[in-house]
Amino acid sequence: MEILSTPAAMTAWSQRARSGGMTVGLVPTMGFLHDGHLSLMRQLRSRVDRLVVSIYVNPLQFGPSEDLSSYPRDREGDLAKCASVGVDAVFVPEDLYPDGFSTLVSVNGLTEHLCGASRPGHFDGVCTVVARLFGVVRPDEAVFGEKDFQQLMVIRRMVEDLALPVRVLPGALMRDPDGLAMSSRNTYLSAEDRARALSIHRALGAMQAAEAAGERRVSALRSLGRAALDVDRLDYLEVVDALTLAPVDRVDGPARVAIAAWVGRPRLIDNMPLGPSLRWI
Repeated sequence: MEILSTPAAMTAWSQRARSGGMTVGLVPTMGFLHDGHLSLMRQLRSRVDRLVVSIYVNPLQFGPSEDLSSYPRDREGDLAKCASVGVDAVFVPEDLYPDGFSTLVSVNGLTEHLCGASRPGHFDGVCTVVARLFGVVRPDEAVFGEKDFQQLMVIRRMVEDLALPVRVLPGALMRDPDGLAMSSRNTYLSAEDRARALSIHRALGAMQAAEAAGERRVSALRSLGRAALDVDRLDYLEVVDALTLAPVDRVDGPARVAIAAWVGRPRLIDNMPLGPSLRWI
């Protein structure tokens, strides 16, 4: 496994692989890897000849009061985990952006609700870093987890709109045995807060079960979800169209119920599908 620390070295590595007729896959991460990240690596490992993982805590996607400086990091542990699943190269730049960098990539529409409404500028930072990574790594395929469902859909739209030669794949949302969605920020939770955080999973499950039993009214589903929550502050509990991410009043097609809430220190996000299954293309 090679460790590459500059964009030039990463691009040269990828060009050598591609000139030899090999396909390249990318799993972009901010590090502090967990089994959810590893599941994405395993998914792509079986599809490409050379697998790259990027580890970069992207300052552009953090707001002024968010946890950029304290975001958990574990370089040596991350490298060991990458090696354990057969990663070929790990891209760990000290800085991904060149001097004078002045470009932001924005996707309208899909970013107006959910996390886009409560974290202004967040998805501009996400799209910009991913576009930059795609330009440096030049992957044939990349995978993004469904836990960050809005991010996945935004990146897919960016790739389609800009005709970028990358296939973006969805990766299954991974949970701990108790049902909590895997997240690097789960390390912030005390034992008591973790127990309360499980109410997010229960709320989503209650809404999904009610919809499966025939309840289509979003107002009724949201009431069920709110009643199950035990959080310090709710950012949002929304049911949205799975493709447009616009809020809906009834579940008449593929939809997603999404929750963001603070439990103790961290802001946690989670989601589940509602209605007919979304057909990924």
